[in-house]
Order: sequence, then structure tokens, then C-alpha cells
Amino acid sequence: MSDSGLCANCDRAIDGADQTFCPACGQPTPAHRIDWHFLGHEIEHSVLHMDRGLLYTLKNLMIRPGHLIRDYIDGRRAHHVKPLLLIMITAAAVVFLSRFVIGSEVMGGNLFRAGGGADAGGTADPARILEVVNAVNRWMSHHFAAVTLLLLPLEAAAFKLAFWRCRNLNYPEWLVITAFLTAQTFVLWGLSIPVQRWYPGAAGWMLWLSIAYGVFSMVQLFATLPRWNSALRAILGYVLYLLINMALLSVLVIVVLVVSGRT
Repeated sequence: MSDSGLCANCDRAIDGADQTFCPACGQPTPAHRIDWHFLGHEIEHSVLHMDRGLLYTLKNLMIRPGHLIRDYIDGRRAHHVKPLLLIMITAAAVVFLSRFVIGSEVMGGNLFRAGGGADAGGTADPARILEVVNAVNRWMSHHFAAVTLLLLPLEAAAFKLAFWRCRNLNYPEWLVITAFLTAQTFVLWGLSIPVQRWYPGAAGWMLWLSIAYGVFSMVQLFATLPRWNSALRAILGYVLYLLINMALLSVLVIVVLVVSGRT
């Protein structure tokens, strides 16, 4: 609230000195100055609280993910972090941990190496194809968070197709569901990063664990379906999504081979 007794946000007159929120816009009154106490209060109540905010959402996402997603879809969202913000926070955590725990590895320049893309007859060298596939796979692995975010709409489409006519969920709702599942994958990925320093194979195990966790989440979400039904549909969704990834990978490899063959 400003010194004139008006709301600092919408200039509405505040009725009574003990009123804590503006009745017109919901702005807290008086508006506190941003200082260290204010920042500490914001972190405590929006991030560290176990009954609301980030930790509350992450706890439910890992312990009872299907219930969390169903509550959010059904409109019970007051205590939860929005899925887009959640996915951005968890993706940033993955990028930070990857950079400072195991070190970021930038793919070398051999992907578009001049020559060697095809022989004189125009037939691609199998060794070169394998080299490009491995390079693309390494690039996607090293940019896991960004690639997963870019593929989010396709994953949502795959799950919508696999769960056709279940709960009559529309595509935006499936985007929300997939965002929560992706944030869940980022959490598991972040937990696996310290282990990858001593056991590089932990990344592969993490991906399989994230799929299993996603199937478990779907079984919880679609509690009205038989468990085998929702589990098979979830597996089908992941299979469709993996097929889409393979198709995109094939297209990318072909493009790289064509470009490198012309350089």
C-alpha cells in the first residue's frame, strides 16, 4: 500500500488499516519493501515450504505422481508450482549439475568434417554413417534437457494417442501431464549425475527408470482403468515416442551426411 492509503498495485482505497489484501486485485497490503527479510520470506514460503511450493510439488511428484497430476488437471492447483516453471527449474538443475559435477562436453567439429560423407558413386560409407549416428547421439545426450523440452509436444501427442478417449483429456491437458513427467525425469537425471562420475552407465539406467516411473505415474493417474490397461497404454505411449525420436534421428543423420558430403 502506498503512503496515501491506496493499493500500490491498482490504486484502490483500502478499507481499514488491518486489511492484509486488496479486495480488488489481491495485492498484499501494505506492499513490503524488497529487502533481505522479504527475499528470505519469499524463499521460505514459495520454495522451501513442505505444504506448498516447489518442495511440496517435487515431493508429491516423486511419491504420488498420479495423484498430483490428477489434482492439477481437476483444478486443485493452489499449493503446486506451475508445470512450466517446474520443468524450467528442474532442467536448469540438470544443466547446472552436468556442468559442474561431471563437466560439460562439447561435441567436436568432426560431425561436419569435410569429405568422407560419400564415395564417388554417391554411396554413403557405413563407417561414416555410424560415426554421424554416434555424434548425433552424443550431442542429444549432452543437451538432454534442451532436447527433451523441444520434444515435449511430440511426447504429449504420443500419449494422447495411446490413451485415446480416456477421461476425454484434450491436447493442452496432455502437455501439462507430459510436463510433469518430464520434470520427474529431470529429477531422476539430476540424482544420477553424481553417480555418473564413477559409473557412466548410470545415465542409461536412469532413462529406463524414468520410463518405469512414468508408467507408474500413469497407472496412478488413470485409477479408474484396470492397472494392466493403463500400464500397457503408457508403454505404448513411450514406444510411440521412441519411434518418433528414431525417425527424427534418422532424418537428422541424413541431413548431416548430405551437408558433410557437400563440404
